Amino acid sequence: MIEFVSDPKQYVDTVAHVRASVGGEVTFRGTVHRVRDMSDFAFIIVRVERGLIQCTFQGDALGETQRADVRDAMVVEVTGKVHEEPRAEHGVEVVLSAINILARPYEQLPVPLGKKYMGLSLDVDLPLRPITLRHPIKQAVFRVQGAIADGFAEYMKSQGFTHIHTPKLVAAGAEGGANMFKLDYFGQQAYLAQSPQFHKQYLAGAFGRVFEIGSVYRAERHNTSRHLNEYIGLDFEMAYIDSMYDVMQMETGMLRFVMQYVKENCAEELALLKADVPEVKDIPSVRFHEAKEIMQEKYGHKSKNRYDLNPDEEVMLCNWAKETHGSEFVFVTHFPSAKRPFYAKDDEEDKTLALSFDLLFRGLEVTTGGQRIHDYQEQIDKLRARKMDETLFESFTILHKYGMPPHGGLGIGLERLTMQLLGLGNVRDASMFPRDMNRLEP
Repeated sequence: MIEFVSDPKQYVDTVAHVRASVGGEVTFRGTVHRVRDMSDFAFIIVRVERGLIQCTFQGDALGETQRADVRDAMVVEVTGKVHEEPRAEHGVEVVLSAINILARPYEQLPVPLGKKYMGLSLDVDLPLRPITLRHPIKQAVFRVQGAIADGFAEYMKSQGFTHIHTPKLVAAGAEGGANMFKLDYFGQQAYLAQSPQFHKQYLAGAFGRVFEIGSVYRAERHNTSRHLNEYIGLDFEMAYIDSMYDVMQMETGMLRFVMQYVKENCAEELALLKADVPEVKDIPSVRFHEAKEIMQEKYGHKSKNRYDLNPDEEVMLCNWAKETHGSEFVFVTHFPSAKRPFYAKDDEEDKTLALSFDLLFRGLEVTTGGQRIHDYQEQIDKLRARKMDETLFESFTILHKYGMPPHGGLGIGLERLTMQLLGLGNVRDASMFPRDMNRLEP
């Protein structure tokens, strides 16, 4: 017998459906989040795709289901009449007339999912992520994170960017160094991509404006609250720019859009997390050497790092930006060229400085970007000046050899941006299944 598969059923937001059905009857499916037995009846809190619905189980049994048998983590289908109940979440309550058990847990939950706050350390939480991600607060974090990525994609498309997907198995690194994961590729040395940099430059030459949301791999032996060995990068690259400030302006517009998008699409999650979403106006920009002077003059801090910003300096600069300009973001530009990638374009007025920037948000760098070299001879000269073997980069410099417009772009760490937006204490809290020096599971 031949069967035909057609369109799926129309998606129904269960919480919205129940709230709209006051005075009527509903049937929906979910998971028992917690049970509160009140002697002659019980509150059954059912977790659905985006919230909790309070149900009451009156009497000792409904059909073949005994009230005493209903417990946390059961998957159920329930039917009942909806009543207004201001004390319940979402202001409604379902008085059950039927309950059908679809699946049962075989053991007691290892964590207190039914509590408002689980209070788990990362060492307990992370190995149990398949279970702890069922908690409303954990879910709220990643719904917000999903909205950040969705908003990023929507804004990029509105600005004429093409959504691309670049390889994560590569023959060479975009940034060099030892922070790459090596692997055997059918007898050939290969690496996990530490950046989509080369490929997004190729594609900016073909499409003009491109963006990607994808995994990035760094084999750095960091074990800090701000580093992961695999993270999600929000990247874009744009051709026909006049300067790196075109890239910075694009990021400013994107962040303004994304923050508003998150507010509109995650209002309940933001309230649950008590998150403060900033209003993005114009973002102040300060040159690297000026930033060092500001910290010395305002905070009496004499920096020992001549090439980059230390974590405490990122905090100071963000405090300065907030106090002086009312901005929770600040761009730092014109970093020393010696410590920026070989593809970064140098400032024509001072070749010791790169047309490269970082964006700091609430005390942490969340973006690195800048203008790239587009002239073939300039790129070859920089490779030679750094004593890098230009023959190893022929598959990259083919980009420049056959004509490439001025271009630039950036990369944003999605987990870091999420962490700073929601005020989380560790970047692992903003990664569903973090990969660091000690974790390959779950």
